Amino acid sequence: MTIIICFFFPLKIKHHLSQLEAKGFVSIDSRNGKIARINHKSNTGDFLISIPILGTANCGPANLYADENLEGYLKVSKRLVPKISGIFAIRAQGNSLNKADIKGKNVEPGDYLLVDSTSINAKDGDYVLSLIDGMANIKKFRFDNTNNRIVLLSESSQQLHPIFIHPDDDFRINGKVIEVIKKFEE
Repeated sequence: MTIIICFFFPLKIKHHLSQLEAKGFVSIDSRNGKIARINHKSNTGDFLISIPILGTANCGPANLYADENLEGYLKVSKRLVPKISGIFAIRAQGNSLNKADIKGKNVEPGDYLLVDSTSINAKDGDYVLSLIDGMANIKKFRFDNTNNRIVLLSESSQQLHPIFIHPDDDFRINGKVIEVIKKFEE
């Protein structure tokens, strides 16, 4: 019985070491009989990305000029962003989306919204960053087929009226909101 235990124990160790190697935690050099731990802490660039913060947009009436001023960068896990190119952050101002549901999160003043600038063709129900006469605004997009107009909706605890846009107005969509990064409360 002692022989079986001695024989079984090394196989168990070999199995666990091969699992660690498969997951990238250790490197096994079978020629030299060396095992080296792989340090993932030095590779923070592999899972964090820097997203530019390009200013502030109002979630209420469109009354903030759209200045694409680089204010800094957000360090964000790649798991929060489905793709990297064309993504920027904008700081939310106002309460008109405090009852919104963007991936289970509402929008409060000071939250950062990640915007996909390559997604400019909005569908009903998308949350968009738009420019209305040069003013930045974040709202829920709807198209009113009956009246041939765009309707930008608030989802708020306050009674806020929608914004109605005619197809010939100075209006464009700058991107679709893909994620809310809640402000940190200490």
